[in-house]
Amino acid sequence: MTDSRYRWGGLAWVLTLQFFVVEAIAALQYEGYSYSADVISDLGTATSPARLLMNASFVLQGVLIITGALLLRPGLAGTGGRLARPVLVVAGLGVLLVGLFPSDGNTTVHTIAAGAHFLGGGIGLIALAYGVRPRSEALGTTLALLGLVGVIATIFFASAVFVGLGEGGMERVAGYVVPLGLPLAGATLWRQKDDWLALTNPDGTPSRRQLREDARLERAQRAAERDAALEAAAHRPSEGATPVGTSAAGTPVEESDDFDPDDPWAPRRR
Repeated sequence: MTDSRYRWGGLAWVLTLQFFVVEAIAALQYEGYSYSADVISDLGTATSPARLLMNASFVLQGVLIITGALLLRPGLAGTGGRLARPVLVVAGLGVLLVGLFPSDGNTTVHTIAAGAHFLGGGIGLIALAYGVRPRSEALGTTLALLGLVGVIATIFFASAVFVGLGEGGMERVAGYVVPLGLPLAGATLWRQKDDWLALTNPDGTPSRRQLREDARLERAQRAAERDAALEAAAHRPSEGATPVGTSAAGTPVEESDDFDPDDPWAPRRR
């Protein structure tokens, strides 16, 4: 994982914010358009004055999602990191096809592509959450929550359950989680690249610095275990010693087996 992959992959995901800007411009040019009642795809139909701009934004959004997923995958940890790449690629292909096949054209392809984007985006964010959790617990939790909201909203939208948000409102809950979560992940990975690269080699193996740190922690752990064992041994009673009375303070007094009762003044062997 090189510095350039962090830089360009993180930038690609940060630029997915372009969707909100283009959507706002297209909605302003569409007379009577409602974010609650009208779906996002209406902005790309023939009735939309800014349909070319909106469809170009869909295509660009897909390219940005796929580019970031391919470039940043080696920097993600565990099974979640490995799963995030193919699922996010599916989500990116979905929104790309949405731009190429507007809803007033090939409806079947548009509907399947939109569903792949919404569902793939939500699941991809959940997988991504586990991939970034070793770096940032807060980011992992945020991405997991966004992904869960996206999956639930997609199910509600497909079932025509809008819970007072309207068709367009529920669709936006399902779709907005991706351009909200990916910029957060991209910016965090880009910002943390220096610390991560210092601990790993380009092939992903631990660097010398990381190996030295691991060895230092291991030595400290062994020293702590040794000190604990010595302290336990110091408090353990001596074997073969028998109590013969009490001291002035009332505590038991122990004598060794070499005490000679016939000659109490004889020197004792050590």
